[in-house]
Amino acid sequence: MDSKKVLFVSQEITPYLPESEISNISRYLPQGIQERGKEIRTFMPRYGSINERRNQLHEVIRLSGMNLIIDDTDHPLIIKVASIQAARMQVYFIDNEDYFQRKHVVKNAKGEEFSDNDERAIFFARGVLETVKKLRWAPDIVHCHGWMSALVPLYLKRVYDDDPLYSDVKIIYSVYNNDFKKPFRESFTEKIISDGIDKKHIDISGKADFYNVSKLAIDNSDGIIFGSEEINKDVKEYVESQKKPVLEYQDEEEYIDAYNEFYDKIL
Repeated sequence: MDSKKVLFVSQEITPYLPESEISNISRYLPQGIQERGKEIRTFMPRYGSINERRNQLHEVIRLSGMNLIIDDTDHPLIIKVASIQAARMQVYFIDNEDYFQRKHVVKNAKGEEFSDNDERAIFFARGVLETVKKLRWAPDIVHCHGWMSALVPLYLKRVYDDDPLYSDVKIIYSVYNNDFKKPFRESFTEKIISDGIDKKHIDISGKADFYNVSKLAIDNSDGIIFGSEEINKDVKEYVESQKKPVLEYQDEEEYIDAYNEFYDKIL
């Protein structure tokens, strides 16, 4: 029997970014899932704060060079890769000069969220899915971590749904206590529609705030995991109203086995 394939799409992974709930889970979960017999691929954005020399990132020429159009502008997609030797796993990085060269992750030096975080999330989602196609690696499960990955379920279900590589994929979204405070720009919906997503699938009444962007991810996922003990109350209530498989918050000792069992249940 072929081993199942899990694609991890994460907003942050340690040691490339400081330790946090998301970055720790995104570092140790793929290793643990690989050790339990599944194949893995892992992606994150190549933020400008990541030291390429120290972390030995290098560009993968055969995967780079595609242009993604967002809001009528071409943005070159650069793919880099690094290895976490202790875990025997590689991490792929989605890079682009316009979106990921600045020295901060989602906020500027003053602590203000970047106004183009909407486009960065779009570019990240599409960049991951296009690169996995180039790898010709068909995942059985795509597991998304953090709001920067929240558009991946939407694109998988509404843009890539007729792509044979993704036709049977199951999507899991982990909700964390990492709200963004400034809603995405009003033009966000138009940018998504121009990628071929029908307006009826973008149920954003009012504004693209953390709640509504999380809702987009939840609506297009097959299972939800509570990655933090405390999460946004409205998001939690929405998840519980959806009658989808949910894995409650797991402590550090148990979560890898619990997640692995949840994958098998969703499959």
